[in-house]
Amino acid sequence: MKRREFLKGSAFFTVVAATSGMLSACGGGTDIDSGAAGVFAFPQGIASGDPKESSVVFWGRVVRSNGAVADAINVRLDVSTRQDFSSYAAQVNLSASADYDFTVRAKVTQLTPDTVYYYRFTAGSDVSVTAQTKTAPLASSSNSQVRFAWFTCQDWSVNHWQAMSLLAQENLDFVVHVGDYIYETVGASFQAGGAEPSHATIKLPDGLAHPGGGIYANTVNDYRTLYRTYKTDARLQSIHHKFPVIAIWDDHEFSDDCWQDHQVYTNKNKQQTARRRSATQAWAEYTPIDFGDLSFDLNNSSYQNIRIYRDFRFGKLVHLVMTDERLYRDDHIVSEQSVAQQLGHDPVNGDDSIGSRYFVPQPLLLQMEAQETAKLGRAPSILGPTQTQWWKDTLKNSDATWKVWGNEIMLNRMWADLTPPALGIPPPYNQLYVINCDSWDGFPSHKAELLSYLDTQNIQNVVAITGDLHAFQCGVVRANPGDLNSRPVLVDFLTAGISSQSFYNYIKSGAAVVNPLLGALVQTPQTFDNLLKHFNPDFAYVDHDAQGYATATITSDSMVVVFNKVKPLAGDGSAPAQPLLKRTRMTLAKGSSTPLIEDNV
Repeated sequence: MKRREFLKGSAFFTVVAATSGMLSACGGGTDIDSGAAGVFAFPQGIASGDPKESSVVFWGRVVRSNGAVADAINVRLDVSTRQDFSSYAAQVNLSASADYDFTVRAKVTQLTPDTVYYYRFTAGSDVSVTAQTKTAPLASSSNSQVRFAWFTCQDWSVNHWQAMSLLAQENLDFVVHVGDYIYETVGASFQAGGAEPSHATIKLPDGLAHPGGGIYANTVNDYRTLYRTYKTDARLQSIHHKFPVIAIWDDHEFSDDCWQDHQVYTNKNKQQTARRRSATQAWAEYTPIDFGDLSFDLNNSSYQNIRIYRDFRFGKLVHLVMTDERLYRDDHIVSEQSVAQQLGHDPVNGDDSIGSRYFVPQPLLLQMEAQETAKLGRAPSILGPTQTQWWKDTLKNSDATWKVWGNEIMLNRMWADLTPPALGIPPPYNQLYVINCDSWDGFPSHKAELLSYLDTQNIQNVVAITGDLHAFQCGVVRANPGDLNSRPVLVDFLTAGISSQSFYNYIKSGAAVVNPLLGALVQTPQTFDNLLKHFNPDFAYVDHDAQGYATATITSDSMVVVFNKVKPLAGDGSAPAQPLLKRTRMTLAKGSSTPLIEDNV
């Protein structure tokens, strides 16, 4: 077999042009080891990602069945438009080495737009499963529909992954993962409640004690162990085997509520550059991302040795803009240390996330933001100045009908006004609280900067697809989030996690820490949902006690989103065989900011 000349090649990432025309099958390549079957295996399945009109990235991991790790493994990628591989679009010879945990990835270019391709990997006489992927339509094409799903927060240690079984049955062009593909902790206090029997406890080889119980990943071997384990689940593999994925990270790919290279398990706000780089390396090794256009440099000693924000076009219909909301963000505006000192707590080893990152009085947030703005010479930011300008330019210059923001953290306003006397909340607790300051609400000036830009530039039909919160939300987001009369500029569709404990579960358990009197306000999920809708009337739909995923069907006239909610673990602790609990459909017409809600469809 002869292939086009390599455009770019390295031990980590290979770019190769597809052959022109269809070639006849000719068996295994001469540079692939031969021998008896069963020598090699693909325990994590295979995957594809970052689909563009003429390219896709293909990923695989191959190991020796006897566990030996001394030598590199020759492996071949086959790509074809035919499921039986009777002809090839491309064949790429790769080398899987211990340097990158025996993972390989190749970007194949000069593919045909809007076309289904089949692919597989071969090592020796052993062949992986056959999977499929799909290229994007030409950016200039007038395509009639784009259909995708997005999912998030798949904690191996909690609940079950049957939502993935439902997702794999969908008819989609691609899937988007908006972060928390892994959880860096095992056995932490927030991971209580039990998991399905097929998910045994993960053992981290170099893990360190987590202040909140359990252990956390610390080295590249720890993070690799997490990805290796998560990717053995057949349901997750089935998603990757059917759809190309466009992935971004959130916090748990490194550390809960992280910013830059800092972890916030305690008030110390400890900087961990080596750990951040280890987390980044494992993510890059196990994610089919297009590093032909972006960047990853292990030789760069900075924690910012990677760039992953990027955008995708799907005809004239959809422009998908993916942002990185952890690597460049400034510290949370209200410091944990200041809250600890005010309350007489340990400013180093304590955990004062409540009061600094959660349930923060709004006057305090605004006061501290003004102080931090004076120190930085700009408002504290989530995207950072460079990415912010890229986001503005990308959206302003887009001619797509729909601009879809792949956004990790909640954009919907979520405040709790406990000042009315009728609520019976005594001083000093009767305040206006910003519930989640790890989200966009915690950076009010930066949030207003981006939203007001959409307004002043008259950028239409912007929607956000979001994760992180472990809840379903649909809400209007305004140019000035604090002013309910301000112009709506986008709609945020936030999906619940695949398995992670629900936001309501966290709130209920933590309410007494804020104030014992809050118990009545979170007595049931319905009480809590109704209360938040009362405080935040721009919510069109909320369900804060849920697990599941979301799909979107986009045409020139509308965007139809379906929230797919799944059942919890069965009484005996097993995963439900029929997992679907209900579906909620939201239809957003082109030019509108008012979704039509149909529950239990």
